[in-house]
Amino acid sequence: MSVAEGLDQAAVAPSAAASGTATGLASGPAYRPKPFSTRLFRSEMTLIGGRRRNQMGLLVLAAMPIIMAIATKLTASDHRRGGDLMSSMTTNGLFVPLAAFMVEMTMFLPLAIAMLSGDSIAGEANLGTLRYLLTVPVSRTRLLAVKFASLCAGAFWGVLTVAIPGAIIGIALFGFGPMPTLSGSTLSAGEAVGRLVLVCLYLTAGLSALAAVGLFISTLTEQPIGASVAVMIVTIVSWILVGVPQLSWLHPWLLVDHWMAFQEFLRDPIAWDAPLAGLRLFALYAVVFWTLAWARFSGKDVTS
Repeated sequence: MSVAEGLDQAAVAPSAAASGTATGLASGPAYRPKPFSTRLFRSEMTLIGGRRRNQMGLLVLAAMPIIMAIATKLTASDHRRGGDLMSSMTTNGLFVPLAAFMVEMTMFLPLAIAMLSGDSIAGEANLGTLRYLLTVPVSRTRLLAVKFASLCAGAFWGVLTVAIPGAIIGIALFGFGPMPTLSGSTLSAGEAVGRLVLVCLYLTAGLSALAAVGLFISTLTEQPIGASVAVMIVTIVSWILVGVPQLSWLHPWLLVDHWMAFQEFLRDPIAWDAPLAGLRLFALYAVVFWTLAWARFSGKDVTS
């Protein structure tokens, strides 16, 4: 329906209602806009999933655990090794996605979030579609909230893209059953799956915090590639800072320092101190940087 048709219908509606009242005819309840609708969110997720570069990125994420599992199967000589995630892959198939997370959280998963967050606002502005989104009408606050929610969903999507193929290939090559923990005890198969789910949720929260940083950066420019590069620079510099012992006072405030705390879910009992500290920092980053993005975007002059 065109804008002109919509205006015509809007003009006719009041007169029709008045006519119905005057003639005493029963009329239906007045139309009210839905207080909550997922249409914009669904549209955003369709856009994210439909981009060819995002699809290729998911293939890369899924390929990593498969390559790791096959390489380990071809080269492993001692199937009873253990003590860390990499060497424990041969003891239980669920260790394959966990070991893959250690590799992918350093570069590949943050890169995926950087690409998504860079496109969120800057990509729309670059294509000239941002101002049309705001004339739907959609408030800037709601648009920004939907963008962040879609980034969080994208983070979960990326984590599952590593976990599910990794678990399938791992179980196929190394079997599935009771799972040894990093503490030396053994978990039942059901408990092992539960721990993997906790790891996926924790890493999703960590990547969502990075997405909030990317969303803020995306409001500062109309160049999505520049925004994505800036997010990756933040990530790489953070990893470098974590490797400097003299800056240990800064480490608890860096996102990347808490990402690897997912390994604490593989102890028996779970060592909650590090994951809870990480979740608090993730929430702080999300709130602070989403607020900064809102402050920037709400007063931004959108011309494209």
